[in-house]
Amino acid sequence: MSAEAFERYSQGKTLYYGESGQAYGAEEYLDDRRVRWSFLDGDCKDGYWYEAQGLICFVYEDNPGNPQCWSFFQTPGGLVARFENDPDATELYEVEQSDEPMLCYGPDVGV
Repeated sequence: MSAEAFERYSQGKTLYYGESGQAYGAEEYLDDRRVRWSFLDGDCKDGYWYEAQGLICFVYEDNPGNPQCWSFFQTPGGLVARFENDPDATELYEVEQSDEPMLCYGPDVGV
């Protein structure tokens, strides 16, 4: 999937992903190729995406020197994403999409 097609499909949405029949995480696709990722635990990481050599690569605030590059494919059931940094490691599939933002709790607060 090209960067233009990926942007058209994802912008303004929150996509929920699964792996092997289990919930994996969700990503909110914002303006200007900005994103917000969560493993569905209320902890969110902000980042951005860009295209490199036909892949969609994500950089997150907690690990700016380590882009995570994926190949995306559109199927009748939604997106499929293959992690290309280690192709044997992860293949995700879209299980739901929403126009609503994700639930993010913010920084940990201690007593």
